[in-house]
Amino acid sequence: MSHSLTDILPAPELDLLSPMFTQQGETWTADFRGLKLRTALQPIYSISHKRTVGYEALIRAFDNDNAAVLPNHLFELPDTDAENLLLDRLCRYLHIRNYSGVKDQLNWLFLNVSPRVVTSGSRSDSFFGALLKKTGLPPHRIVMEIVEQPTDDAERLRDTVAYYRKLGCLTAIDDFGAGHSNFERIWNLSPDIVKLDRTLLTRATDDQRARQILNGMVSLLHQSGCLVLLEGVETRDQAMIAIDAGVDFVQGFYFRRPCLELGELPHTPADLEELLQEYKKRKQITQDPTQQLVNYFNGPFRRAIERLQDGSLMSQACFELLNHPVVSRCYLADDKGIQIEDTLVSDSAIENRDPRFRPLENTTSADWFRQQYLRQALAQPENLHVTTPYLCVTGAYMCVTLSLAYEHKGRLQVLCCDILANPHQTP
Repeated sequence: MSHSLTDILPAPELDLLSPMFTQQGETWTADFRGLKLRTALQPIYSISHKRTVGYEALIRAFDNDNAAVLPNHLFELPDTDAENLLLDRLCRYLHIRNYSGVKDQLNWLFLNVSPRVVTSGSRSDSFFGALLKKTGLPPHRIVMEIVEQPTDDAERLRDTVAYYRKLGCLTAIDDFGAGHSNFERIWNLSPDIVKLDRTLLTRATDDQRARQILNGMVSLLHQSGCLVLLEGVETRDQAMIAIDAGVDFVQGFYFRRPCLELGELPHTPADLEELLQEYKKRKQITQDPTQQLVNYFNGPFRRAIERLQDGSLMSQACFELLNHPVVSRCYLADDKGIQIEDTLVSDSAIENRDPRFRPLENTTSADWFRQQYLRQALAQPENLHVTTPYLCVTGAYMCVTLSLAYEHKGRLQVLCCDILANPHQTP
C-alpha cells in the first residue's frame, strides 16, 4: 500500500483491506509494507473456573526470508495517522477473521486498539461494527483493550469506549499500574476488565510491600466494579502471587506462550488445579502461626483481664504481657472504641522508637472504633481475636493486634495488645 493512497483514504473500509489478505489452509495472513502478518493467540485463564476463558490476539510479522520482525518495529513503520489507522484496522480484521475459524463458540477474543487511532480516528469506529457483521463474530465475545497512556482528547476516548460498549463488546484498560496510570481513567471509562501491568508482578516477586500494594490494588479495582487480569506470569511463584492477590484472570508464559498454530488452542493445558491445591496448603501453613499466637497469649491475656477486673492498675495488670519480647504496647478502649488510659509501651519498644513518628505516639482519647479488631471484640465478648499483619498508625511498623472484650462495672471494655509482625523490625 503506497503512502499517497493512505493519505487520500484516512478511514480504510473492508473492501479496501480485503485484497491485502491471503488464505493459507484454515488461517489468514495479511501483507503490509512487504511484511507478512500473522495472528498469534495467547490463552487467558480464569483461576476460579480453572480453564481458558479467552485469548489475546497478538500480531506477528515476518519478512521475505520468514524471519520474525519485532512488533515495535512493525508499528514504527507507519508515517502518517492514516497509515497508522490502516495498520490498526488491518490487524483487527486479520485477528477476527482467524478467530472466526477457531472451533470455539464461547470464549472471549481480546483485541488491542491503538489510543492514537482512538483519539485521531473517526468519532465512532463504524468500520468495526461492519467487520463484526461481515465475519459473524458476536460482539459479546470481543474485549477491546485500550493501552493506558496520556491522551489529548479524553472525551473522544470516552465516546469511543461507549461505542464499543453499545456494540455489545466488553472493554478493558491495558497495562494499568505502569507509568502515568491512575484510577481516574477507571472512573471515567468504567471498563469491564483491568489488565495489570507485569511490572507490578515483577516487583511483588521480590518485595513483600509491593505484594501488599498489589493485593490492595486488586481489592480497589474489584470495589470499582472491574474484573482484574494479571499478565506477564512467567514462574510458578508468580502464579502463586497472582492467586493470593485475588485476581480473576491470569496470562503469561508460565501457562502458555502465544501460539501461531491456531488449531492447537482447544488442547491448551493448564495446571490451575495443582496450583490451587498448593495455595490451600500454603495458606493453611501461614494460618497455623496465627492460631499458635492466640494459644500462646491466651493465658497471659486473660490473667491481665482478671487483674483489671479486680481493680489492678493497667501497668500492673499488663506487666506479664509487656515483658514479652515481641509485645510492643497494650491499651484499653471503651464500648465506643475510645481509648481509656494512656498506652503502655514495652521497654524494648521505647528504646527503639523512631523519632520521625513522634507526632503519632500520644494516643490519649484516640478513637479505635474503625479498627476491625475493636468491633470484632465488641461483637464477640470473652473471645480472644487476632488480626492479620497491618501497618500500625502509632509507629508505622507492621504488627498484629490481639483484642478481647470483657465486662467491667456493667459495661464492655476491650484490652488490646500489639505484637510485632516481624520481631526483627524496629517499632
